[in-house]
Amino acid sequence: MKIGDVARRTGVAPRLVRYYEQQGLLVADRAANGYRTYSDVDVERVSRVAGMVRAGIPTRLIKVLLDLEVASASEAPACPRTVAEMLADELVGIEDKIACLTRSRDTIRDVLTRTEHAALLSEAAAGATPSAGR
Repeated sequence: MKIGDVARRTGVAPRLVRYYEQQGLLVADRAANGYRTYSDVDVERVSRVAGMVRAGIPTRLIKVLLDLEVASASEAPACPRTVAEMLADELVGIEDKIACLTRSRDTIRDVLTRTEHAALLSEAAAGATPSAGR
C-alpha cells in the first residue's frame, strides 16, 4: 500500500510517516518507481509509534524500545548500561504521567458521578461520543 493509505488507516499525516522513516522507526520498501510501499505490519508499527509519541515518549527512546522488543524475543536479550540508564530515567517520567492522568481521571469520574451527567460515563465506556450541549 502507499503512504496515503497508511495515513488514512492510522490517522498519521504522510509527513509524519516519512519522519518516522527518517528516524529509523520504520523501514519502507520501495517500488520500481521509487514510491514507498507498506504492509499491514507497517501500519501497526506506525500506529504504535504514533501512540508512543502522543504519550510523550521521545522518538530516540521509541527506537530503543522497538529494538529492545525485537531483541527480547530472543533467548538472551542484551541491554547496554547506557540504554538501561536511559530507560530507568524514562520510566520515572512515565510513572509520573500515569499518576497525573490517574488523578485527573478520578477527578473527572467523581465530578460526573456526582452530577446529573453521570450517564455520560456509561456512554463513554460504551464508546459513544458525548454530544456537546447536553
